[in-house]
Amino acid sequence: MRIGETWSSKLLDGVNILLVVVISLLTLSPFLYIVATSISPIDQVLRGGIILWPERIIWDAYKVILYNSNFVRSIYVTLFATIVGTLVNLVMTAFMAYPLAKKRLRGRGFIMFFVLFSMLFSGGMIPTYIIVKSMGLFNTVWALILPGAISAFNLIILKNFFQGIPEELEEAARIDGCRNFGVLFKIVLPLSMPALATFTLFYAVGNWNQFFNAVLYITKPGLWTVQVFLRQMIFQGSTQDVLGQAGLVTDIQVIPTTIQMAAIIIATLPILLVYPFLQKHFAKGVLLGSVKG
Repeated sequence: MRIGETWSSKLLDGVNILLVVVISLLTLSPFLYIVATSISPIDQVLRGGIILWPERIIWDAYKVILYNSNFVRSIYVTLFATIVGTLVNLVMTAFMAYPLAKKRLRGRGFIMFFVLFSMLFSGGMIPTYIIVKSMGLFNTVWALILPGAISAFNLIILKNFFQGIPEELEEAARIDGCRNFGVLFKIVLPLSMPALATFTLFYAVGNWNQFFNAVLYITKPGLWTVQVFLRQMIFQGSTQDVLGQAGLVTDIQVIPTTIQMAAIIIATLPILLVYPFLQKHFAKGVLLGSVKG
């Protein structure tokens, strides 16, 4: 027992720890159920005998998805849209947020009005579709990146974060000979790593989960994202069609339920692997940018 700690406080700590463990298990149980279903034999799935782990492990559902020749192509498309798209998102958001953080910018309030206005009202699906098509982005990967290059919400948070950086640091850099881009890249951005890490996660998750834009602007199967590919495979073909596309023999034991669960795991796993590396910056980046006016 720590010095000054009473038995009542120790009991309270134990109860809190127990509640956290129980809530964590309840939170993880749906995900564990999905994993268990994706690797369970058909008979166990059909009789509803899955709790948290299968009787025996069967990887057939994953083989059906991973051996499909179109799946590898969709992975490349999604990785390109995620990596390049996130880079474009961060660069454009930072380049717009930095000047808006300066009160000396003429027309700053006018520009911010339109940024806030875009959060409440949009041009609509049909005008956006016409713009994308008229710009030659239809059936290209750039249709997944450029229409949503800047998030108004992220822009406002990053602008507030930049406003919290002391002006004296920038003035000192200018005295040493730095111009605007030098101040941005050598002073402002290095000090903004918590916020940038947070928005990297936001943008990367959004780009990886691209579905609606891919359905609207992409008609070529070769440019499908992972989400669209999995949707097409699950909802527009029978189990035998899926097996045929994967080039597998028909005696593989799969049903639509196991394929769906495996598809959920495949679509979610990359983000789950990236999140722990950025999680430590997550809360700090959002809070620091949200409390500055």
